[in-house]
Amino acid sequence: MAQSRELGKVFNDSIHGHVELHPFLVKIIDTPQFQRLRNIKQLGGGYLVYPGASHNRFEHSIGVAYLAGVLAKTLQENQPELNITDMDILCVQIGGLCHDLGHGPFSHLFDEMFIRGACGNEDWTHEVVSVRMFEHLMNENELKSDPPLLEDDLMFIRELILGRPLEELGEGTTGWPYRGRTEEKSFLYEIVSNKENGIDVDKFDYFARDCHHLGIKNNFDHMRYFKFARVIEVGTEPNRRKHICLREKEVWNLYELFHTRLLLHKRVCHHKVTTNVEIMITDALFKAKDFIQIEGADGTPPEQVDMTAYTMLTDQITERILQFHDPRMEQSKTILKRIMTRKLYRFLGEAKMRPRQGRRIPRETVEDLTEELTQALPEEVRQNGNDFFRVELITFSYGNEEEDPMKYTYFYKKNEPDRGFLIPRNKVSDFLPECFLEQRIRVYWKTEDEDLMNIVAQTFRTWCNTNGFEMVN
Repeated sequence: MAQSRELGKVFNDSIHGHVELHPFLVKIIDTPQFQRLRNIKQLGGGYLVYPGASHNRFEHSIGVAYLAGVLAKTLQENQPELNITDMDILCVQIGGLCHDLGHGPFSHLFDEMFIRGACGNEDWTHEVVSVRMFEHLMNENELKSDPPLLEDDLMFIRELILGRPLEELGEGTTGWPYRGRTEEKSFLYEIVSNKENGIDVDKFDYFARDCHHLGIKNNFDHMRYFKFARVIEVGTEPNRRKHICLREKEVWNLYELFHTRLLLHKRVCHHKVTTNVEIMITDALFKAKDFIQIEGADGTPPEQVDMTAYTMLTDQITERILQFHDPRMEQSKTILKRIMTRKLYRFLGEAKMRPRQGRRIPRETVEDLTEELTQALPEEVRQNGNDFFRVELITFSYGNEEEDPMKYTYFYKKNEPDRGFLIPRNKVSDFLPECFLEQRIRVYWKTEDEDLMNIVAQTFRTWCNTNGFEMVN
């Protein structure tokens, strides 16, 4: 009697159309830990600025799993000598599906703006928590795959989610740092989260998805990328490894990828109003953190990363705050009501370093400005201890700090498909950007006191003239 095969499930995705996922992926999706992502907005506070930005981490994660499978299967079919197994493909898809499990309320707002200030945990990243949540999900739901995931498979998935080795090599040591897959399959680590150059299916999905929901044109074609992707062994010893390479004629398409990233960050993620709203949400969460607790399995609060508690922590936390009748929550509720009635903090201005001064703004500079603005307030106001303003450091880049990401991207020619090489900037175009990073300082005023606001605004302008900054219109 023939053994029955468990069927996958077809999802009708707004970006990729009808996509079929492996049955084990469906088991993961149908857990409380994954369903939680339905209530975490992809663009955080951006939804309160852009009405179309209503999409969540849930559908993004499904899209990343699908694209990870498409790329891995394409490489498997086009290059059978790579020995990509079906289990390799399943692990890559699981890594893509679970890479965002650790996001807190309002996505990056939680880990970049709230949790570090609330708990003093500078090492917090959503990737680390995603690994913890994946382990919790597997254990809590007693999930089993067929064929079963072996220990090296589970290690591989954790490494894919984290985007780096679980344990870094000791200082001065060299060698292959990953344990889930051997160095022969190094290219598999570039599919979900590519630390070499930032070109990965995570970006492919959120660029397409964000642009679709925001009504912004996306000029990067990820399906075209898949057609020209090829694995080639490149580099010099001891770092000669197999990397995903692209046809040399596609170099301009990749610059479109990073230009799209820059546009999204400038026009949406770090729009001055988006930043304003996210500062206000952060303040509301901070003022409520001592009065609202979600107990975990062992009684610990969510900031101590008990996964049972963290599963219940989503964007709906703001609704819970508004529903509380405890008078200690009034400050938090007042801020949230200001967002709802559009009585936002006042934007006092934005500044960037003058060209001769450079582009990287040291954190100490932000601290110095904060101190100078504080000292500008009357002494009786400072003694009162009220939180009057917020200085925010904003970074725009192509994703690789000051460097051109193409510096780490390999290409091949049609008539030499097994030789990978780098393309110098001067061989691409004279129209390329001269720099790949720009930072700006913004100041937001929180109260309705016009007199104090004007003092701080004038101090900010004076500080800019004195310290090599220029105001941005």
